[in-house]
Amino acid sequence: MKIKSIKKVAIILFAAVICVTMNFRTNMLFCDYENTVYGAEEENEAYETVQADEGIRENDLYSLSACLLDGTSGRVLYEKDGYTIRANASTTKIMTCILALEYGNQDDLVEISKYAAGMPDVQLNVKAGEKYRLGDLLYSLMLESHNDTAVAIAEHISGDVKSFAALMNEKAKELGCYDTYFITPNGLDATETVNGKEVFHGTTAADLCKIMAYCIKNEEFLKITRTSTYTFSNKVTDENGNVSQGTRSFSVSNKNAFLTMMDGALSGKTGFTGKAGYCYVGALERDGKVFIVALLGCGWPNNKGYKWSDTKALMNYGIDNYEIKDLFDYDIELKKVTVKNGKTESGKRNNISEDIVLDTYIDESPIEMLVKDGEQVKVVYKAQDKLTAPVCDRQVVGSVDYYLDGKIIKSYPVYVSGSVEKTDYIWFLKNTVKRFLMLE
Repeated sequence: MKIKSIKKVAIILFAAVICVTMNFRTNMLFCDYENTVYGAEEENEAYETVQADEGIRENDLYSLSACLLDGTSGRVLYEKDGYTIRANASTTKIMTCILALEYGNQDDLVEISKYAAGMPDVQLNVKAGEKYRLGDLLYSLMLESHNDTAVAIAEHISGDVKSFAALMNEKAKELGCYDTYFITPNGLDATETVNGKEVFHGTTAADLCKIMAYCIKNEEFLKITRTSTYTFSNKVTDENGNVSQGTRSFSVSNKNAFLTMMDGALSGKTGFTGKAGYCYVGALERDGKVFIVALLGCGWPNNKGYKWSDTKALMNYGIDNYEIKDLFDYDIELKKVTVKNGKTESGKRNNISEDIVLDTYIDESPIEMLVKDGEQVKVVYKAQDKLTAPVCDRQVVGSVDYYLDGKIIKSYPVYVSGSVEKTDYIWFLKNTVKRFLMLE
């Protein structure tokens, strides 16, 4: 018995020396989610081979810049100089309206300043010192495009026009509109110096489409812009703060003729200045498909009708050529991942005799987009197939990327299912002793 005990102690000490010599670290888990380095790559390509349509030629449109956008996915379906910055006139007011809805209360009372009352035509002709309900002014803003109303709204929301313009530009960046710079809430032509460079009030057709796609998600925005006529009056308050109807009444009518031109027309806003020319941004929904059209520089007097011609041409192009499809590949097979140097229930070291195999997965979700015949869908799967412990549950080991006509439209991270701790000298010593005792 004494000899056996001595042997046990000797073996345990020998195992401890081996562990220390091998310099095993403790079993603390650490995962670097930010800097995943992909190993083996594999590409799965799936193409739809169908005949393409001829599309719209640039000479088919009057507009200097035009864009047709999938209002659901945000994908540009067509553009003609769609990324060129131009003055955009009163189409600016869709941004003014949506910010008023998000930052104001429609029952707020707006007091008109002398500056707002002095705006050039088109005017509601409000007077300095008068008060109006914010919700009423939004109808004036969007139905008849009153410039004095726009400034009054801006001053109410942000205190002054410059602060409101900063809010407009902040919102534009939030929506991914990086070629947009607003100076006025009404879209009147303006320039100012920024970081030593002169910039003008303007946007691109593509950015303007993005802004409208955001606006139509707001039910109040749709309600206002779809109203045909609206009547309201100024407000007066007595010494006790009670509000009552004033003596001035107004009736405004919607100037967006597109609302009655095509079935499914949702919203829109016209605009004109000498620099911008005729401009328009509008939205349409039909058979579950949402299209946004933006036009800049679409003729000058006497060519008011050009914008309606271009809008209908682009909307009909979208309706006739694009269908909603789910591009997600539900049959894609993902690799398993082999993990070395991880702890196992058997107590064996993986780098000697046993590997741990983990499943991988992605968070499945549909990719519903408007797609036309001839567009190619490509799925690229990249993932590591070997890891070294420690491994964290949901550690990113690759990606499944979807491309449509060469542009990435969706990327799904590939995750590991389960975690694995790294072997250390305490674990190795414990399991060496355990195996020795079991052999006795």
